[in-house]
Amino acid sequence: MADPILSIRDVSVSFDVRPQGTWPWTPSLKLHAVSKLSVDLMPGETLGLVGESGSGKSTLARAVIGTIPSSGGQIIYEGRDLATMTAQETRRHRRDVQMVFQDPLAALNPRMTVGDIIAEPLITHEPDTPRKEVKARVAELMEKVGLLPNLINRYPHEFSGGQCQRIGIARALIVKPKLLICDEPVSALDVSVQAQVVNLLKDLQAEMGLSMIFIAHDLSVVKHISNRIMVMYLGCPMEVGPAKAITAEPRHPYTQALISSVPIPDPVLEAARERPVLEGDLPSPLSPPSGCVFRTRCPKAQPSCAEARPGMDKVAPDRFVACPFQEVEKVLADA
Repeated sequence: MADPILSIRDVSVSFDVRPQGTWPWTPSLKLHAVSKLSVDLMPGETLGLVGESGSGKSTLARAVIGTIPSSGGQIIYEGRDLATMTAQETRRHRRDVQMVFQDPLAALNPRMTVGDIIAEPLITHEPDTPRKEVKARVAELMEKVGLLPNLINRYPHEFSGGQCQRIGIARALIVKPKLLICDEPVSALDVSVQAQVVNLLKDLQAEMGLSMIFIAHDLSVVKHISNRIMVMYLGCPMEVGPAKAITAEPRHPYTQALISSVPIPDPVLEAARERPVLEGDLPSPLSPPSGCVFRTRCPKAQPSCAEARPGMDKVAPDRFVACPFQEVEKVLADA
């Protein structure tokens, strides 16, 4: 069996935050964005990250790419710990791990042409590449992502949202990365365009042998593109396992609530469906609940849930659930 391309071991990410309206000498508070999270990513695999806004998905992605430091634990890429990498190894890591952002237009420099935007990472990481070869690689990649090469001298504002996202994907792939992190890449797009971009990513992954971390709110999108799914809540993993198993038979109460929010494309079944509703709002990461962080909104919470954070129980060969009171909930097909 192949070794993981990425291993995340008990990783925590926290920030010092000073409350508004306080004096400069007021002690800062700790914002716990990610808390002791562990997961592996295999070569060629897609790991979907789902959860509410504020659950730590994007923070984890930025820690993996190296733009923010982790507060604890290890992030190991191809056998090397990010924290102990040399400057040369860090530069190589930043070439191998690329990112596609949520807002396609805001992620592109409005003063640069499409050709220059796509070529920028290649010129940065391979400055000796002949100009003719750079232009040829840009044109080739534009065709791969579904853009006509004759649009190379146009500017981002001349393109639609879906086309801008294709430009962002081309920019990320120009240096032939091994790991692509997609931070909600379709949330700002129309439904029909979402399907086109997701199918494009799947085709490019198969063609280039990419590993992917795909972040999204829409479970139907995550199910379509992911091999495995990790459900996150307030920086903690709630459930990890194969995408089909989690969406068909969710075990954690939070996963069940997320899946129940996805509408069924049958008005009769949808009207007759019992839908659990989470009470209250997401707690502040400045003062997370003791024990299980989900207990304040969990319909199955017991007094013991406040005492200690539950571990990830292995319920199947490749499935883990952080709840001692879990039970399987059957989901209608295609729900």
